[in-house]
Amino acid sequence: MAWRRRRGVRRSAAGLACALLATVATGCEADVRVSGPSSSARPSGGASRPAERNVAQARDDLGALRVASQSDGDGYSRERFGGRWKDTDRNGCDQRNDILARDLRQVRKRDDCVVTSGRLRDPYSGRDITFDRSKPAEVQIDHVYPLALAWRMGASRWSEDRRERFANDPDNLLAVWGVPNREKSDSGPAEWKPDEAFRCEYGIRYISVARKYSLPVTRADRDALRGFLDRC
Repeated sequence: MAWRRRRGVRRSAAGLACALLATVATGCEADVRVSGPSSSARPSGGASRPAERNVAQARDDLGALRVASQSDGDGYSRERFGGRWKDTDRNGCDQRNDILARDLRQVRKRDDCVVTSGRLRDPYSGRDITFDRSKPAEVQIDHVYPLALAWRMGASRWSEDRRERFANDPDNLLAVWGVPNREKSDSGPAEWKPDEAFRCEYGIRYISVARKYSLPVTRADRDALRGFLDRC
């Protein structure tokens, strides 16, 4: 494996105080937050624990998801989910650049939209990654609930418009390092798992998207997601 998983370390009391006081010039280094899609928060990369109410909601939603088997996936292609990175919120920027602006720190842009550089705390591996537009494959935009898996779980019967909304929904998109993203491919939670520090948040996001689009999960994926929530 090209990257090594590391256990997340809980912030110390001093570290938390530093983060809280960063805005009043205590000398702490604060993230540069750039405006992006408002419907989904920047992934924590294991730096914070999701709110208990979010964990409880995820447990309820997981219990309500239908369990189903995967189809054989005949007929799938990326083009079945419409154009790549549409400007769905009509802010003049495509979804790829919106998600990069949301998830990266120290963001630099060209023409108000195009992200040219930044820093990523990769949620999947816990590593710090430098993004430069000249090497776009280093940081990729992942579908938390993969498109090909969604196709096998029922999206093949959706309208083209619904598939395109799903593919460009910021709630289902994360900026991640290319190495674990290629490993993940179209796997569900039973087959692929992020770094332990991010499994709780990953499970919450996966369940939320499945619930939002009425997508079922396999029995194995449901069991894996329960295990993720047990780590919260």
